[in-house]
Amino acid sequence: MLEYFIVSLADVYTMILFVYVLMSWIPQKSGIVADIDTVLGRVCDPFLNLFRKFIPPIGGMVDISPIFALLVLQFAVRLIVMIL
Repeated sequence: MLEYFIVSLADVYTMILFVYVLMSWIPQKSGIVADIDTVLGRVCDPFLNLFRKFIPPIGGMVDISPIFALLVLQFAVRLIVMIL
């Protein structure tokens, strides 16, 4: 039961990260889209900033840190579930 909860929580956070990354491609945000982006930023940026410290953007523009963040998140969850 605990394993299912942990995996489900990680899956929800993965989807939130995915939506946040997709929203970064929207050039000008206003209204409710800007509000959603702000909320998602507060939820996602602390985790992503851990990886942004070590992984610079490619060509100064393309941020690949979310890819590594998602991989680490999934690996950590699978490791925790395996230990439990």
